Amino acid sequence: MANVYHDPFRSFRFLVELESGAAVVAAFSQFSGVKFEVEQLEARGGNDSRGVPERISTLTKFSPVTLTKGVVGDEAFLDWLFSAAAGMNSGPQPGVGPRTINVVALDDRGRRGIVWTLKDAYPIAYELAPMNSESSAVLSESMTFSIRGVERKTNAPPSLISPLFWR
Repeated sequence: MANVYHDPFRSFRFLVELESGAAVVAAFSQFSGVKFEVEQLEARGGNDSRGVPERISTLTKFSPVTLTKGVVGDEAFLDWLFSAAAGMNSGPQPGVGPRTINVVALDDRGRRGIVWTLKDAYPIAYELAPMNSESSAVLSESMTFSIRGVERKTNAPPSLISPLFWR
């Protein structure tokens, strides 16, 4: 049986871009945690004779977002990640602030699909997967961000979206 080469980077289907339309700084195989919850209060107007409460939206909570099984290819992005943590002799570096991050999903042909824009993303965790010099596995990094908002945009042409999908 002939050896077949499998490009390990083909599995990285989630690209990370800083700000809108910037260069790709990292790529990952898994993306999770996009979730928000809106808290609501129940209230009843003084002139409501039915006694049926209305719901009033108050706070929105965004869960942390995690990118796993990937690799960071941009040193400035990695410096920003590490600057959020305490250093050898000091706490987090002053002036480190949140950034807008785009996570771009690629289809099986490598074309851009859905884009999630993570607003005010701030690094809260980084992990380097165990490395073994006896295996041929690719370096694998994971990172988690707190966020203060999210947008989702579909870049697929309408002809690629089946009408059956919406039934």
